[in-house]
Amino acid sequence: MLTGKQKRYLRSQAHHLQPIFQVGKGGTNDQIIRHISEALERRELIKVSVLNNNLDDPKEIAEELASGAEAELVQLIGRTIVLYKESREYKQIELP
Repeated sequence: MLTGKQKRYLRSQAHHLQPIFQVGKGGTNDQIIRHISEALERRELIKVSVLNNNLDDPKEIAEELASGAEAELVQLIGRTIVLYKESREYKQIELP
């Protein structure tokens, strides 16, 4: 679990990032969760965007992605999700 201070720090780090994954009308599946998990291992902090043609609730999608990738949900603004997971091999972010 992240503290409020840690979430604020991660939000500031994620501000300049571009979304590297998009969830379309097909929704989430095991393949996209696996890809997100692999990207989190390399980058630790990523953004995912939910496209307008996806009619599911972005909050549900964010929770599903976070639990599937065993990551922390840092932020959900509109249709943009920020996820964080501490890397074992490629640690770059030092939390306060």
